[in-house]
Amino acid sequence: MDVDAPPGFGAPVDPNPPPPIPDSANPNPLEPAAPIGLGASLPPLSPKQGGKDPSIVWQHFIKLAGSDPQNPRSQCKYCKNQYKCHGKKNGTSGMLQHMKVCKKWPFPRDDKQKTLSFQAKREGESGSNVLVVPNYSEERIRLALARMIIIDELPFKFVERQGFQEFMEIVEPRFPIPHRTTIARACMKIYSSEVDILRRAFVGQRVCVTTDTWTSIQNLNYMVVTAHFIDGDWTYQKKILNFCPIANHKGDTIGRAVESCLLKWGIDRLFTITADNASSNDVAIDYVKKKTKERDSSILGGEFMHMRCCAHILNLIVQSGLKSIHESIAKVRNAVRYVRASPARFEKFQECVENEKIKAKCLLSLDVPTRWNSTYLMLDCALKFVRAFDRLEEEDGHYKLYFCELDGNGKKPIGPPNYLDWENVKTFVKFLGIFYEATLRFSGSLFVTSNTYFHELISIEDQLQQLCSVDGDPLLKSMAVEMKKKYDKEWYGKDKGDAMSSKVRDALKRLYVERVGQNGASSSSGSGASLSRDSMPSVGNASLSDRIKSYNNKFKQHLADEDSVESKSELDRYLLESSEDPDVEDFDILMSWKMNSSRYRVLSQIARDVLAIPVSIVASESAFSTGGRVLDSFRSSLSPNTVEALICTQNWLKDAKKKRPIKLRECMDNVEDMDGFEIDTGKYMFILFVVYINCLVICSMLTNHFILNGIVEIASVCPMPMEEDPSTVVLDDDE
Repeated sequence: MDVDAPPGFGAPVDPNPPPPIPDSANPNPLEPAAPIGLGASLPPLSPKQGGKDPSIVWQHFIKLAGSDPQNPRSQCKYCKNQYKCHGKKNGTSGMLQHMKVCKKWPFPRDDKQKTLSFQAKREGESGSNVLVVPNYSEERIRLALARMIIIDELPFKFVERQGFQEFMEIVEPRFPIPHRTTIARACMKIYSSEVDILRRAFVGQRVCVTTDTWTSIQNLNYMVVTAHFIDGDWTYQKKILNFCPIANHKGDTIGRAVESCLLKWGIDRLFTITADNASSNDVAIDYVKKKTKERDSSILGGEFMHMRCCAHILNLIVQSGLKSIHESIAKVRNAVRYVRASPARFEKFQECVENEKIKAKCLLSLDVPTRWNSTYLMLDCALKFVRAFDRLEEEDGHYKLYFCELDGNGKKPIGPPNYLDWENVKTFVKFLGIFYEATLRFSGSLFVTSNTYFHELISIEDQLQQLCSVDGDPLLKSMAVEMKKKYDKEWYGKDKGDAMSSKVRDALKRLYVERVGQNGASSSSGSGASLSRDSMPSVGNASLSDRIKSYNNKFKQHLADEDSVESKSELDRYLLESSEDPDVEDFDILMSWKMNSSRYRVLSQIARDVLAIPVSIVASESAFSTGGRVLDSFRSSLSPNTVEALICTQNWLKDAKKKRPIKLRECMDNVEDMDGFEIDTGKYMFILFVVYINCLVICSMLTNHFILNGIVEIASVCPMPMEEDPSTVVLDDDE
């Protein structure tokens, strides 16, 4: 007896059913087959279905062979009930209803008794486990799979691989594995929804921007724009706005691309743009400034819009001192080059490490001579294996011969390093460590940096000043002299700082007045003293002495009103308050301003703008590290729009779940040497301006104290905790 759709409960079986089509996953059709999982084959699609996914019922039903083509029938794999399954006459609704009532259904589906499970904790989360009721939803699983593809930088065809499909057969056999084009559409759906969320966050928000350019393996020029801002809850945010191809690296092209990005996102309140020291960036920022300076939301006509990357400037300073490499560094470099030249040599070196019982997790790495940070890391790592190098010299005869043979340039390599060389290297590592730690602070991605970098700037100047003195270390003196020259050229020494202090103070006042005008409020919260005509003594009713006495009393009252707190502006009242103790540990400047924002409504807005300024472009350069993994040699066919969606969405999703620090060692490889660039003193006044603003934010220095002591007194800025060296996900897979 045939059962038409919709079926009844427990329909009888036809006494003479035609034989079923053999299933590749179940050769014996008479035995119950396991549900078709992610790795099993599905029935072929009819030509009319095109790319439409087959119904889920075909994971639990099989078509019966030999039936009438005009009235095809199917059979349940578990209870053997049969149903008509003509595509137009019957459809699959009957089979779907049967799946809900099948008596031999092998999966739990008791609607009355829910299954409880503990929600898994993410890394870094604390607290007790939470009981949840898991509900099966294909849409939720598909979107979660798309999020995993985005966050972990996996190729779209990952869903078609055998290992993943076998895994899903165990985890959730009911879930039909989507095609890679389906998962790509799901990724774009997530991107669109996240764009809408972020666009709403930018309404009325002033942002600071970093930008940089990059050439991909596709030989395409890409530009990244990253927005930095402090939201209404006083939380520091950084969001990649675009990762788009541009025609070239010319200034006008970059400027138009930045303006187009800001217009696309509806960002009208732009404060600063941080870029590296390339001359094309000067042209680009001038272009953006010209387009935005007449807007009502512009701050002082964009006078302080251009912010230069401090990490690049620091790179210039160190490179100037390392132009002439000391022979001790050359000897260590040649020793490392020998060990890394072949697997046999490296294996021999590892034996020496084990024999010396050296417990070190790092491995020797050869530096890139043009990148000082790689030289520092090479020397720092090599110092941990000094005893291993000494043993290698004793046990490996080829090690000594290496330094006696001519290299490709017809010269003998310098080496091997001796005890004095290792002592010199220790000194160099300690010295270069100052710059490396400063670069770490400049490149912070999880905390504000505009209030911390000046500590490092003052510390570096002090160290260079000591080394350049008569009592300085002879080994480092020549290097320090070159660095000091570059420091004074790119940044300000104390003399220039003292001369600029009045200009900085004037800039601060103009910024405050500008913000008060935009808010439509008075710069003073008090009304001040006023002399009304009624309070003045009449000319005919009082003598001259009485009138003078009355005027004196009014003048005294006026002075008293001027000195009262109520009549002063927010800026004046803030400066009168006591300073924060710079030795307080775990001082959170954003939380401090959040608590005092009701007292200083205008100053808190200025603080939000200034504290959001990034002092380096490492946040943008980190996108190129992701781009290099997304666009590897096996996945170079992705379209620019897809690349932008993947990189931007990954940044937004990671920030939403858990803030992850940037891995500086990857990003510093993008820092280029920009020798020959000279900063214009007038335009670069903004660096000291940011310093002074943040001085107010933390320490509220007294006015006279600032004028007498100059920029050295600004070093009372409270330091923030330095971000740790994080781990990053490296995808080495094909598309």
